[in-house]
Amino acid sequence: MFDFGYLSYMKYIVITIDGPAGAGKTTVSRMLADRLSYKYIDTGALYRGIAFEAKSAGLAYDDDAGLETLCSALNMKFVRNENGTRLLSGQSDITDNIRTPEITMFTSAVSARPVVRKYLLDVQRNMGREKGVVFEGRDMGTVVFPDADVKFFLDASVRTRALRRYKELAHETGQTYKKVEEDLNQRDKNDSTRTMAPLKPAEDAVIINSTEHSAEEVVEFMLSHI
Repeated sequence: MFDFGYLSYMKYIVITIDGPAGAGKTTVSRMLADRLSYKYIDTGALYRGIAFEAKSAGLAYDDDAGLETLCSALNMKFVRNENGTRLLSGQSDITDNIRTPEITMFTSAVSARPVVRKYLLDVQRNMGREKGVVFEGRDMGTVVFPDADVKFFLDASVRTRALRRYKELAHETGQTYKKVEEDLNQRDKNDSTRTMAPLKPAEDAVIINSTEHSAEEVVEFMLSHI
């Protein structure tokens, strides 16, 4: 076990963890934040929250005027309670509504819109001002926090990522493994080829392939690097 007692003497820093869906970012980011006693921010949940609200309002993914109006009226925040970290939109807990396959694919399209990214850029940067935060996302180290103190890019084979996703979603959605893998491949393509903030490692990011490693092993490596 890594001895991180000395970390209490370190200045608070901003840590970013980017990577494709199913790479293990959420699990690893939460574990790392817990080990460091840092805040954990799931930026993907913020994009999902906007996608959910846009879908509920009947907006098309490319309705920039409608999305801009929607974003200007949103008040999303994370809160912790007996059920863990929850995402609130206004007074409504939308945590369980943003993880459906439909919202997942809609999020991939909505997240590429400049008006949405501009809105969340300010939201995310405000969250990082006090430092002592682990940000999980897809462009945290490249766009949102290009000057972050430590950057990681977590990846894994498509098969490994699809299997992880399948285990997470199958009991809730009834999706087959083949369908999960197809959706994952499509999302990878959407995220990596979009014009604005495509998914890619920051030039100074530490790239970690988690295919053959447990979440605990990945966290231990991150702590040793930090």
